[in-house]
Amino acid sequence: MAETPATEQDKHLFLEAVKNARPLNTEPQHSEKSYPKPVPKQFIRDEKQALRDSLSDDFYPAHELESGEELLYLRTGQSPSILSKLRRGFWVVQAQIDLHGLISDEAREYVAEFLSSCKKRNIRCVRIVHGKGLGSRNREPVLKHKLRNWLMQRDEVIAYAQAKPEDGGSGAVIVLLKA
Repeated sequence: MAETPATEQDKHLFLEAVKNARPLNTEPQHSEKSYPKPVPKQFIRDEKQALRDSLSDDFYPAHELESGEELLYLRTGQSPSILSKLRRGFWVVQAQIDLHGLISDEAREYVAEFLSSCKKRNIRCVRIVHGKGLGSRNREPVLKHKLRNWLMQRDEVIAYAQAKPEDGGSGAVIVLLKA
């Protein structure tokens, strides 16, 4: 079918008919910014499980520096002066957690998450209050002995020592982490 040229009157009629019309929005209704980012749920579950698995109650180190009840540890290859500086309070405690009232599994997970968080935030020196065991069934420090093993398993732990009396004494430990 052949097109007939529009006359001036046709153009005028068309413009009169569409004078109140608004142009359509040609932008896409949903840009990528309006969608929330996907949550990697399985990755998050895997990371939490790896944290839980990274600390075992059945770890026994080849050698320990402990004398009696005092917690002391220095990673192989580190200078003994690090341990003496740690015991004297050379480094400022930048973060701390308290394990009072937690059962072993909760405490293990809490310690793992705390150490990972400190590593991400470049925190070097932390205090972990484990308690003296006075409230436990046999009045023995259950978490103290488990904490010792958990800390030795963590690669970021350079050394740890029992806190000074004013910082918790035998109920707390000061930990030095890698930079």
